[in-house]
Amino acid sequence: MTPVEHLLTIMVRLRDPDRGCPWDVEQTFDTIAPYTLEEAYEVVDAIERRDVAALKDELGDLLLQVVFHARMASEAGLFDFDDVARSIADKLVRRHPHVFGDAEQRDSARQTLEWEQTKHAERRERALARPPDTNESSLDSALDDVPLALPALKRAAKMQKRVAAQGFQWSDPRDALAKVREELEELTGEFEDLTEKNRLEDELGDVLFAVVALGRTLDVDAETALRRATAKFERRYRRLEGLIAADGVGNGGASLETLLAAWARVKAEETAPGVDDREPQPDAAGRSE
Repeated sequence: MTPVEHLLTIMVRLRDPDRGCPWDVEQTFDTIAPYTLEEAYEVVDAIERRDVAALKDELGDLLLQVVFHARMASEAGLFDFDDVARSIADKLVRRHPHVFGDAEQRDSARQTLEWEQTKHAERRERALARPPDTNESSLDSALDDVPLALPALKRAAKMQKRVAAQGFQWSDPRDALAKVREELEELTGEFEDLTEKNRLEDELGDVLFAVVALGRTLDVDAETALRRATAKFERRYRRLEGLIAADGVGNGGASLETLLAAWARVKAEETAPGVDDREPQPDAAGRSE
């Protein structure tokens, strides 16, 4: 029995109504979905921490989610794990004609373009195959199937990538930066009445959307950039807390001036000559340097 077969057998036992685990038996697609999303984030976290051992464990947890959903689908007579594996295998072959077919080898940029074109053709086929009595339009859109559950920055980037394939994008980063400035000006214009929360939210959203577009023109993923900035803020603020504690000031007891001064000290420490501010990289055994 292969490890995957063993895992599938375990899931069958866990979902057995008579001999299985009551919690596992009670679960549905809807109740498991949040765990699936959480496990995907934990995989990303392990990668960003360069923790290879954790990555192995987290990938196992994510695989369990696939097995769990496939088992529930099998019980409902919808599909099983083999169907899932077969579907992704067929899709990979279909989307890589330069590897598995007769198409000539091309550079990465050309292959990315053809990948998007293939995906668009698949979306169009799904749109045309929809029953006429559904609420969804049979007119295919570049924005079809962009998951609502994606993080907001990631969903914005995915939508922008889709329309960029149709030519709707800034070609010059300076134009994208000008759009960010324009949206910031519009947000600033709402400062006269800070009680208009809906308008402030709209304008702030436009700023964030424009920033994502700017990142795309610079080949910088906004989600990754924000995660790195947040990690940097966390590292620096924890150091700040250590500084003010060493000065005899407890958490919550420091003035803004004191906090800003400590923040400046932390930044000065990190930007001092010879200080490497990069994230640690793993060695061959998966340990961080």
